[in-house]
Amino acid sequence: MADAVEIIKTDFVIVGAGSAGCTLAGRLSEDAGTSVTLLEAGGPDRNPWIHIPIGYGKTIVDPRLNWRYETEKGAEIANRPMYWARGKVLGGSSSINGLLYIRGQARDYDQWRQLGNAGWSYEDVLPYFRKAEDQENGADAYHGSGGPLRVSNLKERNPLCDAFIDSAVEAGIPRTEDFNGASQEGVGYYQITTRNARRCSAAVAYLKPAKRRPNLRIVTHALAERILFDGRRAVGVVFERAGRRTTVRARREVILSGGSINSPQLLLLSGVGTAGELSELGISPVHDLPGVGENLQDHYGAIITYKSRLPLTVNDIMRSPLRQVQAGLQYMLFRTGPLTISAAQVGAFARSGPHVETPDIQFLFQTFSHDEYDAGLHKFSGFANVVCPVRPESRGRLALRSADPKDTPLMQPNYLAAETDRRVLVEAMKLSRRVAEKAAIAAHIVAEYAPGPAVRTDDELLAYARETGLSIAHQVGTCKMGNDPMAVVDSALKVHGVDGLRVVDASIMPTLVSGNTNAPTIMIAEKAADMIRGKAA
Repeated sequence: MADAVEIIKTDFVIVGAGSAGCTLAGRLSEDAGTSVTLLEAGGPDRNPWIHIPIGYGKTIVDPRLNWRYETEKGAEIANRPMYWARGKVLGGSSSINGLLYIRGQARDYDQWRQLGNAGWSYEDVLPYFRKAEDQENGADAYHGSGGPLRVSNLKERNPLCDAFIDSAVEAGIPRTEDFNGASQEGVGYYQITTRNARRCSAAVAYLKPAKRRPNLRIVTHALAERILFDGRRAVGVVFERAGRRTTVRARREVILSGGSINSPQLLLLSGVGTAGELSELGISPVHDLPGVGENLQDHYGAIITYKSRLPLTVNDIMRSPLRQVQAGLQYMLFRTGPLTISAAQVGAFARSGPHVETPDIQFLFQTFSHDEYDAGLHKFSGFANVVCPVRPESRGRLALRSADPKDTPLMQPNYLAAETDRRVLVEAMKLSRRVAEKAAIAAHIVAEYAPGPAVRTDDELLAYARETGLSIAHQVGTCKMGNDPMAVVDSALKVHGVDGLRVVDASIMPTLVSGNTNAPTIMIAEKAADMIRGKAA
């Protein structure tokens, strides 16, 4: 490969055009006198399945759009590796995810503040959620309108969803119209990030309006190899594109927005991490920062699957060429129908027991069923409820496998290592079963397909969850924000011990939020943009 010969000069270089990187690039380039270069390892977001909501089922496994990571085997999950879908395309995971708009709970952000991160309480971050949002239902104390990110109501309401909501209410879960308002608790329809029934990714929301600005340069198929340092100051990035190396020189800052895998990986490749481990790989340490790659957290879920009495499921549509054509026409002509649905249409946030102050369980109810991501939908009429603990206590780590930027890092999430996670997951499965016993949804159930009626005890449920559970794809925490010895960035998201370098993405979360991570990641980038521009309160 040729050495770096081309040099690009810019004020800011942002590595990674995902949920955070697109948001940052859009906001920073609003200042006409500021030049921004955005690097993305993947390509443009032209694939039509990105933009059709149900296309999630294809994008989540497509190697052209997806890093398709695999973790190390997990001792507590039947010695299985775990598949991790991560976006490798403009928009990052916001271009391939299940489209759900969930912020988490106020306590999540108040905890960040209690951990020493001034400016990150719920009161502090709420204005940035509102700033980003263009809420279909209009603005109020919790929601914004006119922001870049369209948040919409589902266009398709399946009778199974209404039945599930009614049964959950009968089982003691309150009904809610808004998971992102005064209280997250309850059961109801999810809102999703679509505009006119097309995906509103961070690329659509923030990059599309900005891409013609002369001060914004977007470089796709650009794999960042290392951060350049002058002493302890980050001054640029070397990237490889089509076999050619290029150097981007940053006059002001280098900003990592690669997400919870790629941001720590690039720090480590560049000599920022545990010095001894880096030296063993032949990497010259720039700064000994032991927290890089530590504190890895993710949501782990178990699936309870049912055979449906009536052909109301996506499985049925996909088995019928005629119904597929009908669904396609309905979408093209009216932007309605089954192609408008998200990964889960209905959900709940509930408590695992009366002693729990706020919900610690999430339900993701799906009007389809499958065994593995790559295996396709079941051949029978089926629907499922994915259940997961939302505040896991298990912690994993990420480390380099080698000094080669193209070598996938070692990822060990340590799912279910904490006893609390195992207990809450079992309680979530039991609560889901209690919901399924109630009349409204029970009328639609022929039988529980998995784990099946033979699995009854807590130990049997846990064994099933260990053997078949999956990642909900909410990896965070590997460049933790804080002021303790294992923190990687401070409350301004500046990397400890070096200058000119920030991390702005989900990796900075000290603790995982109680729900999906796309909306919080966009919020983080909105707040970071104001801090960088000197506008933060």
